[in-house]
Amino acid sequence: MLEFVVELFSDYTARTILLGAASLGVVSGVVGSYAVLRKQSLVGDVMSHAALPGIVLAFIIVGVKEQLPIFIGAALSAILAVFLINLVTENSRVKTDSAMGMALSVFFGLGLVLLTYAQRMPDANQAGLDKFLFGQAEALVEKDVLVIGLTGFFALLVVGLFWKEFKLLCFDPDFGGTMGFSMKSMDMLVTAVIVSAIVIGLQTVGVVLMSSMLIAPAVAARQWTGSMGLMVVLAAFIAVISGVTGVALSAGLENVPTGPAVIVCVSVIAFFSILFSPNGFFILKLKDARSRREIKKDYVLKALHDLALEHDDPSYAHSERLLALGSEKGFNVKKSLWELQTAGHVESVGEDNWRLTQSGIREVRKLSPLERNR
Repeated sequence: MLEFVVELFSDYTARTILLGAASLGVVSGVVGSYAVLRKQSLVGDVMSHAALPGIVLAFIIVGVKEQLPIFIGAALSAILAVFLINLVTENSRVKTDSAMGMALSVFFGLGLVLLTYAQRMPDANQAGLDKFLFGQAEALVEKDVLVIGLTGFFALLVVGLFWKEFKLLCFDPDFGGTMGFSMKSMDMLVTAVIVSAIVIGLQTVGVVLMSSMLIAPAVAARQWTGSMGLMVVLAAFIAVISGVTGVALSAGLENVPTGPAVIVCVSVIAFFSILFSPNGFFILKLKDARSRREIKKDYVLKALHDLALEHDDPSYAHSERLLALGSEKGFNVKKSLWELQTAGHVESVGEDNWRLTQSGIREVRKLSPLERNR
């Protein structure tokens, strides 16, 4: 294992890919957090798919697969998609999610049509153009990583400079507007940094999978913390770990593409977080079950106490069947009595009778404000 890690970091190509994936992870984790917090996860999906026609058109116009024109074409196409979505929703009865779905399918369909046309052109330069669909991280060179790093740096710089304004945009845009901030300008700026993250991820994970790289780390981080600052840092960390792990898996296993491997890693972390984090599905289910169990035990304690008061004896014994009469359907009184007996709050008297112990009487007085003064 150690030998594999040393070999991975000593190889120039692997080191370049690792650096590119890690840089993309930092940017996508930070920027994607804003899409998740604003409940606009689908926007990232739309913009990443909408970048495809811009990529192909840039190639058709320029004639070569140069990084700069392709990035510009992808960015303009993604921004155009967002502009059209806003235009449709503001001037018609079409809802935002419907407009997004339409934009995604239309732009991606147009991109596939243009891609088919470009591949049939009598020119050898279009070879590998389809790799932008799912990425080709193996083809990253030092110049590509430098572009990713610089673009990512400026995106993070914008986030740092407008941290408070972006926070207002996410949580209370109306209040931000009353404070004199232009929320529309902030919205456009957030869109710009999301587009920049998508553009630098095209070669690594591709237009189809880039939305997952944006959204999954932020979704995973959101399960572990309620602090926005900590969430952004954690999302970046998760994305970097996923990127590095995906590259390592791709290098260690045959015929495993890097981009999909990275997405599989980040998806596993996201699903694990959704299920097992402190706010995850299973933990919430366990907390809910524990809460229900405590409520049932409290009910049994109060029922025993109320019945005993009718006999002017707090420790008067009553049958299990009598306790079950006033309970809801499916309530296992016996199980609650056993748990209370284990805790020392009740004791069995005879075959089917139960009564409160002194510990149980004290527990009832804690539960009932009226009984505390008795």
